[in-house]
Amino acid sequence: MDKKVSLTGDRPTGPLHIGHYFGSLVSRKELEDEYESFVMIADVQALTDHFNEPEKVRDNVTEVALDYLASGLNPEKTTFFIQSQIPQIAELTVFFSNLVTINTLKRNPTVKSEIAEKKDLFGAKGEKLTYGFLGYPVSQAADITIVRADIVPVGQEQLPMIELTREIIEKFHRIYKTNIFPLPQAKLSKAPRILGIDGNAKMSKTLNNAIFLNDNPEEIRGKIKSAKTDSHSTVAFDPKKRPEISNLVLIYSLIHSITPQGAVKEIGNLNYVAFKSKLADDLIKFLEPTREKRKELEKNPEKVMSILNEGTKKTLIRAEETMSLVKKAMQINY
Repeated sequence: MDKKVSLTGDRPTGPLHIGHYFGSLVSRKELEDEYESFVMIADVQALTDHFNEPEKVRDNVTEVALDYLASGLNPEKTTFFIQSQIPQIAELTVFFSNLVTINTLKRNPTVKSEIAEKKDLFGAKGEKLTYGFLGYPVSQAADITIVRADIVPVGQEQLPMIELTREIIEKFHRIYKTNIFPLPQAKLSKAPRILGIDGNAKMSKTLNNAIFLNDNPEEIRGKIKSAKTDSHSTVAFDPKKRPEISNLVLIYSLIHSITPQGAVKEIGNLNYVAFKSKLADDLIKFLEPTREKRKELEKNPEKVMSILNEGTKKTLIRAEETMSLVKKAMQINY
């Protein structure tokens, strides 16, 4: 029996951080044996809001690939590919765009929140909003369906994207009287979201509040030392009332594979300075194998690109199969 297919990915706008590691990379490693896993470096999607920084996107394709491999994802079990090198995704995006209204895209809560976050780029009222950014959920639907994925590991905020993909698939099947695509299921991360070290709702490359997988020990110590806490004097885990210190406790619990409540007991009566010092030391030790493996991979960039090229070739074969089925159903297989 053939394995079901998993598809996930990241935008190459910077190296990956510990939020990515605990939120997605750990679960991706667990999926490698159970599913036929595809992991996409979404450079086309990155260009929807970094169209004026193409060099940044290009440079970070390799950075993201290094983080994937250093974190333990196995290229013999997972197929890595670069989004822009699969032209069938763009082709399928065009076909899918006929099935989605502008109002549906404008109402998408994920798109709305991201437009609000990017006022500098799109204007305070979205008056500079581009066609490409508004329509990127349609492109995401094409990403998922081009490999005919059964599951998509995502965070809670991405659920509207999966729902839109399912709606597009159902409409495509109904109009063209076919049943080409599985209806993808979202696979939510088991790990709670890690906040930014500044207390922001999420750890983000663009907000400069992240601890990256490739940070050196001094950078990690500095970031943990400067991490926002509160005016209390004792360590506790109460995300609603004390989110900042709870976030640091969460990070501690994740690197030690214990519950946040267990972490509080283990930390005991340490004051904030002592706790931050211990957390920094423990996080540095936890990330050391990943950091050392990354350093070795950086010495052989040809190998990293070879892995991406081989994965892209494999994905192209599947994409061509998908588009053959799509064009037959749409009666444009001349």
